[in-house]
Amino acid sequence: MAASKTFRYTLFALLYFAQGAIMSYFTALNAVYLLSFDVSLTQIGLMGAIALIPFVLKIFMGMLSDRVNLLGFGHRKPYIIIGLFIQAICLVIVPTIDPGANFALFALVGFLLMAGMALYDTCTDGLALDTTSSEEQGTVQGFMVGGRALGVVVLSAVIGLIAQHSSWAVMFYTLAGLTLLPLVLVLGAREAPRPAERKFEWGAFKAFANKSIIALGLLGALYSLIINGANQIVNPFMQAEFGISVSTAGFLTTAWGIGVVLGGLSGGRLVDRFGQNRAVWVALIIAGASILALAGIVVPWLAWPLIILFGLAFGYYETVYFAISMRASDPRIAASMFSILMAVANIGTGIGLALSGAMADSLGYRLTFIIIALLNLLALPLMPLIFTRKTSQKIPGALT
Repeated sequence: MAASKTFRYTLFALLYFAQGAIMSYFTALNAVYLLSFDVSLTQIGLMGAIALIPFVLKIFMGMLSDRVNLLGFGHRKPYIIIGLFIQAICLVIVPTIDPGANFALFALVGFLLMAGMALYDTCTDGLALDTTSSEEQGTVQGFMVGGRALGVVVLSAVIGLIAQHSSWAVMFYTLAGLTLLPLVLVLGAREAPRPAERKFEWGAFKAFANKSIIALGLLGALYSLIINGANQIVNPFMQAEFGISVSTAGFLTTAWGIGVVLGGLSGGRLVDRFGQNRAVWVALIIAGASILALAGIVVPWLAWPLIILFGLAFGYYETVYFAISMRASDPRIAASMFSILMAVANIGTGIGLALSGAMADSLGYRLTFIIIALLNLLALPLMPLIFTRKTSQKIPGALT
Protein backbone atom coordinates (compact mmCIF):
# COMPACT_ATOMS: atom_id res chain seq x y z
CA MET A 1 0.00 0.00 0.00
CA ALA A 2 2.07 2.88 -1.33
CA ALA A 3 0.49 5.97 0.24
CA SER A 4 1.45 8.97 2.30
CA LYS A 5 1.85 8.58 6.04
CA THR A 6 -1.07 10.95 6.57
CA PHE A 7 -3.32 8.74 4.45
CA ARG A 8 -2.25 5.56 6.24
CA TYR A 9 -2.50 7.02 9.74
CA THR A 10 -5.95 8.45 8.94
CA LEU A 11 -7.11 5.13 7.46
CA PHE A 12 -6.07 3.11 10.49
CA ALA A 13 -7.43 5.69 12.95
CA LEU A 14 -10.83 5.80 11.20
CA LEU A 15 -11.12 2.00 11.08
CA TYR A 16 -10.49 1.87 14.81
CA PHE A 17 -12.81 4.85 15.35
CA ALA A 18 -15.56 2.72 13.75
CA GLN A 19 -14.83 0.07 16.40
CA GLY A 20 -14.95 2.69 19.12
CA ALA A 21 -18.39 3.78 17.89
CA ILE A 22 -19.82 0.29 18.49
CA MET A 23 -17.94 -0.08 21.76
CA SER A 24 -19.50 3.19 22.95
CA TYR A 25 -22.96 1.69 22.43
CA PHE A 26 -22.17 -1.62 24.12
CA THR A 27 -20.43 0.14 27.00
CA ALA A 28 -22.99 2.84 27.66
CA LEU A 29 -26.38 1.95 26.20
CA ASN A 30 -26.82 -1.71 25.28
CA ALA A 31 -28.18 -2.72 28.70
CA VAL A 32 -30.44 0.36 28.81
CA TYR A 33 -31.82 -0.43 25.35
CA LEU A 34 -32.55 -4.06 26.16
CA LEU A 35 -34.12 -3.25 29.54
CA SER A 36 -36.57 -0.94 27.75
CA PHE A 37 -37.94 -4.11 26.10
CA ASP A 38 -38.16 -5.95 29.45
CA VAL A 39 -35.21 -8.19 28.59
CA SER A 40 -33.87 -9.86 31.74
CA LEU A 41 -30.42 -9.17 33.17
CA THR A 42 -29.57 -12.82 32.57
CA GLN A 43 -30.33 -12.40 28.87
CA ILE A 44 -28.31 -9.18 28.78
CA GLY A 45 -25.36 -11.06 30.25
CA LEU A 46 -25.84 -13.81 27.67
CA MET A 47 -25.88 -11.18 24.93
CA GLY A 48 -22.52 -9.90 26.17
CA ALA A 49 -21.06 -13.39 26.07
CA ILE A 50 -22.40 -13.97 22.56
CA ALA A 51 -20.87 -10.69 21.41
CA LEU A 52 -17.43 -11.88 22.55
CA ILE A 53 -17.48 -15.12 20.54
CA PRO A 54 -16.38 -13.52 17.23
CA PHE A 55 -13.27 -12.19 18.96
CA VAL A 56 -12.30 -15.76 19.76
CA LEU A 57 -12.91 -16.64 16.12
CA LYS A 58 -10.51 -13.86 15.06
CA ILE A 59 -7.74 -16.45 15.03
CA PHE A 60 -9.44 -18.28 12.17
CA MET A 61 -10.26 -15.01 10.42
CA GLY A 62 -6.56 -14.18 10.54
CA MET A 63 -5.67 -17.53 8.99
CA LEU A 64 -8.25 -16.99 6.25
CA SER A 65 -6.88 -13.54 5.47
CA ASP A 66 -3.26 -14.76 5.49
CA ARG A 67 -4.03 -17.69 3.18
CA VAL A 68 -6.72 -16.49 0.76
CA ASN A 69 -6.40 -13.63 -1.71
CA LEU A 70 -10.15 -13.07 -2.10
CA LEU A 71 -11.07 -13.13 -5.80
CA GLY A 72 -7.72 -11.59 -6.60
CA PHE A 73 -8.53 -8.33 -4.79
CA GLY A 74 -6.11 -8.87 -1.91
CA HIS A 75 -5.55 -10.53 1.44
CA ARG A 76 -6.80 -7.61 3.56
CA LYS A 77 -8.77 -4.93 1.70
CA PRO A 78 -11.78 -7.04 0.54
CA TYR A 79 -12.24 -8.54 4.00
CA ILE A 80 -12.16 -5.08 5.59
CA ILE A 81 -14.86 -3.88 3.17
CA ILE A 82 -17.01 -6.96 3.81
CA GLY A 83 -16.65 -6.53 7.58
CA LEU A 84 -17.66 -2.86 7.45
CA PHE A 85 -20.75 -3.63 5.36
CA ILE A 86 -21.78 -6.49 7.65
CA GLN A 87 -21.55 -4.19 10.66
CA ALA A 88 -23.47 -1.37 8.92
CA ILE A 89 -26.23 -3.65 7.60
CA CYS A 90 -26.73 -5.25 11.01
CA LEU A 91 -27.02 -1.83 12.62
CA VAL A 92 -29.78 -0.94 10.16
CA ILE A 93 -31.59 -4.21 10.93
CA VAL A 94 -31.31 -4.00 14.74
CA PRO A 95 -34.10 -1.41 15.35
CA THR A 96 -36.56 -3.55 13.33
CA ILE A 97 -36.31 -6.37 15.90
CA ASP A 98 -38.13 -6.44 19.22
CA PRO A 99 -35.56 -8.12 21.51
CA GLY A 100 -38.20 -8.78 24.15
CA ALA A 101 -40.37 -10.76 21.74
CA ASN A 102 -37.58 -12.29 19.65
CA PHE A 103 -34.40 -12.33 21.69
CA ALA A 104 -32.85 -15.18 19.67
CA LEU A 105 -33.06 -13.20 16.42
CA PHE A 106 -31.68 -10.09 18.14
CA ALA A 107 -28.78 -12.14 19.53
CA LEU A 108 -28.07 -13.59 16.08
CA VAL A 109 -27.92 -10.14 14.49
CA GLY A 110 -25.71 -8.98 17.36
CA PHE A 111 -23.40 -11.93 16.77
CA LEU A 112 -23.17 -11.13 13.03
CA LEU A 113 -22.54 -7.45 13.82
CA MET A 114 -19.63 -8.30 16.09
CA ALA A 115 -18.37 -10.87 13.56
CA GLY A 116 -18.21 -8.10 10.98
CA MET A 117 -16.26 -5.94 13.41
CA ALA A 118 -13.91 -8.81 14.27
CA LEU A 119 -13.30 -9.46 10.55
CA TYR A 120 -12.30 -5.92 9.64
CA ASP A 121 -10.43 -5.52 12.92
CA THR A 122 -8.32 -8.62 12.19
CA CYS A 123 -7.61 -7.58 8.61
CA THR A 124 -6.88 -3.98 9.58
CA ASP A 125 -4.23 -5.35 11.91
CA GLY A 126 -2.97 -7.52 9.05
CA LEU A 127 -2.82 -4.55 6.69
CA ALA A 128 -0.89 -2.58 9.29
CA LEU A 129 1.52 -5.48 9.72
CA ASP A 130 2.00 -5.78 5.97
CA THR A 131 2.64 -2.10 5.32
CA THR A 132 4.33 -0.68 8.43
CA SER A 133 8.06 -0.48 8.86
CA SER A 134 9.53 -1.35 12.25
CA GLU A 135 10.44 2.32 12.74
CA GLU A 136 6.80 3.46 12.76
CA GLN A 137 4.98 0.52 14.35
CA GLY A 138 4.51 2.39 17.60
CA THR A 139 3.12 5.44 15.82
CA VAL A 140 0.63 3.36 13.84
CA GLN A 141 -0.55 1.55 16.96
CA GLY A 142 -0.84 4.90 18.71
CA PHE A 143 -3.26 6.13 16.04
CA MET A 144 -5.23 2.88 16.29
CA VAL A 145 -5.56 2.90 20.08
CA GLY A 146 -6.21 6.65 20.05
CA GLY A 147 -8.80 6.37 17.27
CA ARG A 148 -10.77 3.69 19.10
CA ALA A 149 -10.65 5.58 22.40
CA LEU A 150 -11.74 8.78 20.65
CA GLY A 151 -14.72 6.93 19.20
CA VAL A 152 -15.74 5.80 22.68
CA VAL A 153 -15.20 9.22 24.27
CA VAL A 154 -16.94 11.32 21.62
CA LEU A 155 -19.83 9.02 20.81
CA SER A 156 -20.77 7.77 24.29
CA ALA A 157 -22.37 11.14 25.00
CA VAL A 158 -23.56 11.88 21.45
CA ILE A 159 -25.46 8.65 20.83
CA GLY A 160 -27.08 8.93 24.24
CA LEU A 161 -28.41 12.36 23.32
CA ILE A 162 -29.63 11.09 19.96
CA ALA A 163 -31.45 8.18 21.59
CA GLN A 164 -33.01 10.46 24.20
CA HIS A 165 -34.07 13.37 21.98
CA SER A 166 -34.77 11.53 18.72
CA SER A 167 -35.12 7.74 18.78
CA TRP A 168 -33.20 4.51 19.19
CA ALA A 169 -33.62 3.84 15.47
CA VAL A 170 -31.94 7.12 14.53
CA MET A 171 -29.11 6.29 16.90
CA PHE A 172 -28.51 2.91 15.22
CA TYR A 173 -28.68 4.52 11.76
CA THR A 174 -26.10 7.07 12.93
CA LEU A 175 -23.78 4.27 14.02
CA ALA A 176 -24.30 2.58 10.65
CA GLY A 177 -23.29 5.77 8.86
CA LEU A 178 -20.21 6.18 11.05
CA THR A 179 -19.26 2.57 10.31
CA LEU A 180 -18.99 3.41 6.61
CA LEU A 181 -16.91 6.54 7.26
CA PRO A 182 -13.56 4.79 6.58
CA LEU A 183 -14.89 3.16 3.39
CA VAL A 184 -13.71 5.91 1.03
CA LEU A 185 -10.14 5.56 2.27
CA VAL A 186 -10.27 1.76 2.20
CA LEU A 187 -11.46 1.81 -1.41
CA GLY A 188 -8.68 4.25 -2.27
CA ALA A 189 -5.98 2.06 -0.71
CA ARG A 190 -3.94 -0.19 -2.98
CA GLU A 191 -2.88 -3.52 -1.60
CA ALA A 192 0.38 -4.63 -3.18
CA PRO A 193 0.87 -8.29 -4.21
CA ARG A 194 2.45 -10.37 -1.46
CA PRO A 195 6.11 -11.25 -2.09
CA ALA A 196 7.22 -14.89 -1.94
CA GLU A 197 8.74 -14.49 1.54
CA ARG A 198 5.28 -13.53 2.89
CA LYS A 199 3.49 -16.55 1.45
CA PHE A 200 1.44 -18.39 4.07
CA GLU A 201 3.23 -21.39 5.62
CA TRP A 202 1.92 -23.62 8.37
CA GLY A 203 5.49 -24.13 9.55
CA ALA A 204 5.63 -20.50 10.65
CA PHE A 205 3.42 -21.37 13.62
CA LYS A 206 6.48 -23.02 15.17
CA ALA A 207 7.32 -19.52 16.41
CA PHE A 208 4.87 -20.09 19.25
CA ALA A 209 7.22 -22.68 20.69
CA ASN A 210 9.90 -20.02 21.15
CA LYS A 211 10.44 -18.75 24.70
CA SER A 212 10.39 -15.14 23.51
CA ILE A 213 6.92 -15.47 21.99
CA ILE A 214 5.60 -17.43 24.99
CA ALA A 215 6.91 -14.71 27.31
CA LEU A 216 5.37 -12.02 25.10
CA GLY A 217 2.01 -13.76 25.29
CA LEU A 218 2.28 -13.94 29.09
CA LEU A 219 3.12 -10.24 29.20
CA GLY A 220 0.02 -9.55 27.12
CA ALA A 221 -2.20 -11.50 29.48
CA LEU A 222 -0.59 -9.78 32.49
CA TYR A 223 -0.83 -6.21 31.15
CA SER A 224 -4.45 -6.78 30.13
CA LEU A 225 -5.31 -8.29 33.50
CA ILE A 226 -3.79 -5.31 35.31
CA ILE A 227 -5.18 -2.35 33.37
CA ASN A 228 -8.63 -3.80 32.70
CA GLY A 229 -8.97 -5.19 36.21
CA ALA A 230 -8.19 -1.78 37.67
CA ASN A 231 -10.35 0.07 35.16
CA GLN A 232 -13.41 -2.00 36.00
CA ILE A 233 -13.54 -0.84 39.62
CA VAL A 234 -12.73 2.87 39.21
CA ASN A 235 -16.32 4.12 39.01
CA PRO A 236 -17.67 1.65 41.61
CA PHE A 237 -14.88 2.83 43.93
CA MET A 238 -15.85 6.48 43.41
CA GLN A 239 -19.53 5.71 43.99
CA ALA A 240 -18.83 3.69 47.14
CA GLU A 241 -16.36 6.20 48.63
CA PHE A 242 -17.86 9.54 47.56
CA GLY A 243 -21.40 8.77 46.36
CA ILE A 244 -20.88 10.23 42.90
CA SER A 245 -23.87 10.37 40.54
CA VAL A 246 -24.26 8.31 37.39
CA SER A 247 -23.66 11.41 35.25
CA THR A 248 -20.43 12.17 37.14
CA ALA A 249 -19.34 8.58 36.55
CA GLY A 250 -19.91 9.15 32.85
CA PHE A 251 -17.79 12.30 32.88
CA LEU A 252 -15.03 10.46 34.74
CA THR A 253 -15.11 7.82 32.00
CA THR A 254 -14.76 10.60 29.45
CA ALA A 255 -11.75 11.95 31.36
CA TRP A 256 -10.25 8.45 31.35
CA GLY A 257 -10.87 8.20 27.61
CA ILE A 258 -9.07 11.48 26.98
CA GLY A 259 -6.10 10.04 28.85
CA VAL A 260 -6.24 6.90 26.68
CA VAL A 261 -6.13 9.00 23.50
CA LEU A 262 -3.15 10.97 24.82
CA GLY A 263 -1.40 7.80 25.97
CA GLY A 264 -1.92 6.10 22.62
CA LEU A 265 -0.70 8.99 20.50
CA SER A 266 2.25 10.00 22.68
CA GLY A 267 3.15 6.39 23.49
CA GLY A 268 3.37 5.45 19.84
CA ARG A 269 5.88 8.19 19.15
CA LEU A 270 7.96 7.29 22.20
CA VAL A 271 8.05 3.62 21.23
CA ASP A 272 9.44 4.48 17.81
CA ARG A 273 11.95 6.96 19.21
CA PHE A 274 13.34 5.11 22.23
CA GLY A 275 12.74 1.46 21.34
CA GLN A 276 10.32 -1.16 22.59
CA ASN A 277 12.45 -2.49 25.45
CA ARG A 278 12.63 0.90 27.15
CA ALA A 279 8.99 1.55 26.30
CA VAL A 280 7.89 -1.53 28.26
CA TRP A 281 9.83 -0.40 31.32
CA VAL A 282 8.15 3.01 31.12
CA ALA A 283 4.76 1.30 30.73
CA LEU A 284 5.36 -0.83 33.82
CA ILE A 285 6.34 2.21 35.88
CA ILE A 286 3.50 4.54 34.87
CA ALA A 287 0.88 1.77 35.04
CA GLY A 288 1.97 0.75 38.54
CA ALA A 289 2.27 4.34 39.74
CA SER A 290 -1.09 5.45 38.32
CA ILE A 291 -2.96 2.47 39.81
CA LEU A 292 -1.31 3.03 43.21
CA ALA A 293 -2.35 6.67 42.94
CA LEU A 294 -5.99 5.63 42.49
CA ALA A 295 -5.81 3.99 45.90
CA GLY A 296 -4.76 7.37 47.32
CA ILE A 297 -7.82 9.35 46.20
CA VAL A 298 -9.08 10.88 49.43
CA VAL A 299 -11.15 13.77 48.04
CA PRO A 300 -13.37 13.69 44.92
CA TRP A 301 -11.58 16.45 42.98
CA LEU A 302 -8.33 14.48 43.09
CA ALA A 303 -9.95 11.77 40.97
CA TRP A 304 -9.96 13.92 37.83
CA PRO A 305 -6.20 14.29 37.26
CA LEU A 306 -5.45 10.80 38.57
CA ILE A 307 -8.04 9.11 36.35
CA ILE A 308 -6.69 11.00 33.34
CA LEU A 309 -3.21 9.80 34.33
CA PHE A 310 -4.51 6.23 34.60
CA GLY A 311 -6.12 6.58 31.17
CA LEU A 312 -2.80 7.76 29.77
CA ALA A 313 -1.07 4.72 31.27
CA PHE A 314 -3.82 2.48 29.88
CA GLY A 315 -3.45 3.83 26.33
CA TYR A 316 0.33 3.86 26.52
CA TYR A 317 0.59 0.26 27.76
CA GLU A 318 -1.83 -0.99 25.09
CA THR A 319 0.10 0.81 22.36
CA VAL A 320 3.41 -0.60 23.56
CA TYR A 321 2.15 -4.18 23.68
CA PHE A 322 0.47 -3.94 20.28
CA ALA A 323 3.66 -2.50 18.75
CA ILE A 324 5.78 -5.28 20.24
CA SER A 325 3.34 -7.88 18.93
CA MET A 326 3.59 -6.32 15.47
CA ARG A 327 7.38 -6.64 15.58
CA ALA A 328 7.17 -10.26 16.74
CA SER A 329 4.63 -11.41 14.14
CA ASP A 330 6.05 -13.60 11.37
CA PRO A 331 5.16 -11.95 8.03
CA ARG A 332 4.06 -15.32 6.62
CA ILE A 333 1.25 -15.57 9.21
CA ALA A 334 1.07 -11.93 10.26
CA ALA A 335 -2.67 -11.58 10.91
CA SER A 336 -2.91 -15.09 12.42
CA MET A 337 -0.01 -14.59 14.82
CA PHE A 338 -1.10 -11.11 15.87
CA SER A 339 -4.68 -12.27 16.48
CA ILE A 340 -3.46 -15.18 18.62
CA LEU A 341 -1.37 -12.81 20.76
CA MET A 342 -4.42 -10.56 21.12
CA ALA A 343 -6.55 -13.57 22.09
CA VAL A 344 -4.12 -14.41 24.88
CA ALA A 345 -4.35 -10.80 26.07
CA ASN A 346 -8.15 -11.10 26.06
CA ILE A 347 -7.86 -14.12 28.36
CA GLY A 348 -5.96 -11.86 30.72
CA THR A 349 -8.81 -9.36 30.53
CA GLY A 350 -11.32 -12.00 31.56
CA ILE A 351 -9.17 -13.10 34.49
CA GLY A 352 -8.56 -9.50 35.52
CA LEU A 353 -12.26 -8.59 35.53
CA ALA A 354 -13.14 -11.60 37.67
CA LEU A 355 -10.16 -11.12 39.98
CA SER A 356 -10.59 -7.41 40.64
CA GLY A 357 -14.30 -7.80 41.30
CA ALA A 358 -13.74 -10.63 43.77
CA MET A 359 -10.91 -8.81 45.55
CA ALA A 360 -12.90 -5.58 45.78
CA ASP A 361 -15.76 -7.49 47.43
CA SER A 362 -13.53 -9.21 49.96
CA LEU A 363 -10.63 -6.77 50.51
CA GLY A 364 -12.03 -3.37 49.61
CA TYR A 365 -11.22 -1.10 46.69
CA ARG A 366 -8.05 0.57 47.96
CA LEU A 367 -6.24 -2.64 48.82
CA THR A 368 -7.35 -4.12 45.49
CA PHE A 369 -5.74 -1.22 43.60
CA ILE A 370 -2.51 -1.75 45.54
CA ILE A 371 -2.42 -5.49 44.83
CA ILE A 372 -3.16 -4.96 41.12
CA ALA A 373 -0.37 -2.39 40.90
CA LEU A 374 2.08 -4.80 42.52
CA LEU A 375 1.19 -7.48 39.99
CA ASN A 376 3.31 -5.44 37.57
CA LEU A 377 6.34 -7.00 39.27
CA LEU A 378 5.44 -10.32 37.64
CA ALA A 379 6.56 -8.80 34.34
CA LEU A 380 10.17 -8.47 35.51
CA PRO A 381 11.25 -12.09 34.84
CA LEU A 382 9.57 -11.94 31.42
CA MET A 383 11.62 -8.99 30.18
CA PRO A 384 14.95 -10.77 29.54
CA LEU A 385 13.08 -13.58 27.79
CA ILE A 386 11.25 -11.21 25.45
CA PHE A 387 14.16 -8.95 24.57
CA THR A 388 17.20 -11.11 23.86
CA ARG A 389 19.94 -10.87 21.26
CA LYS A 390 19.71 -14.61 20.63
CA THR A 391 16.00 -14.38 19.95
CA SER A 392 16.38 -11.45 17.58
CA GLN A 393 18.70 -13.48 15.37
CA LYS A 394 16.22 -16.33 14.97
CA ILE A 395 12.75 -14.86 14.73
CA PRO A 396 11.37 -12.77 11.86
CA GLY A 397 10.40 -9.36 13.14
CA ALA A 398 12.92 -9.67 15.94
CA LEU A 399 12.47 -8.09 19.36
CA THR A 400 15.29 -5.78 20.32
